[in-house]
Amino acid sequence: MNKKLIAGMLGLGLLGTAGSALASDAHTRIIASTCLSCHGADGKSKSAMPSLAGIDKTYFVTQMKAFKSGQRPASVMHRHAPGYTDQEFEKMGEYFAAMK
Repeated sequence: MNKKLIAGMLGLGLLGTAGSALASDAHTRIIASTCLSCHGADGKSKSAMPSLAGIDKTYFVTQMKAFKSGQRPASVMHRHAPGYTDQEFEKMGEYFAAMK
């Protein structure tokens, strides 16, 4: 195979990977946005709800899993948490931890 063909194939492979990452980022933003209606549009709550902006990722994931399993009592979160996977909790945790 010539070098141009190999470089082109490698470039297409990288574009596919980048496309997957972008789709994953968009999915994370969408699922995280569902939290912001109660926890503040910028992740900074203006009510009794805890703020999510800058929250420690590990703490966030642990609490979400506790809501999902019923270990942590809640008025609403026990209804929301079961709709997410552990991987989505991880991604949302990263997203909120990065918010300023």
